[in-house]
Amino acid sequence: MAIDESAEGFTLDVVTWAEESAHLRAVRHAVFVVEQNVPEELEWDADDAISVHVLAHDRDGVPIACGRLLPDGRIGRMAVLSGWRGQGVGAAILSLLIDVARDRGDTAVYLHAQTHAVPFYAKFGFTPEGDEYLEAGIPHRSMRRSLTGAA
Repeated sequence: MAIDESAEGFTLDVVTWAEESAHLRAVRHAVFVVEQNVPEELEWDADDAISVHVLAHDRDGVPIACGRLLPDGRIGRMAVLSGWRGQGVGAAILSLLIDVARDRGDTAVYLHAQTHAVPFYAKFGFTPEGDEYLEAGIPHRSMRRSLTGAA
């Protein structure tokens, strides 16, 4: 499935790890490993192979952002290259992942938000749960959104 956001300068594709692992790895490596100093061994896991991924490309086909949805409804690995932040790419990826979860019958989605990103996710109906904690040395909050009712 492809979503054309060409007016915004990017496109989105729902992909698998088998199809697009090189591009997904490139974005995540730049954001998490290089920029945020997440150890390589914590970034890559078996969940990649079983997740639905969304990959964004710029007009030239260069990968610029990604995110994934696990079978249990967890959204994760949301990464936008620094030059593309604040331009709606992350919002478009998150919206598409929520739609994919709803379409497959999930009743809720959840995520582990870096604390600085809690307000971003709150705009999409996610509410914080529990206390702040460290994940890969970075402060996080768990957040959840119902996909039933008016949410």
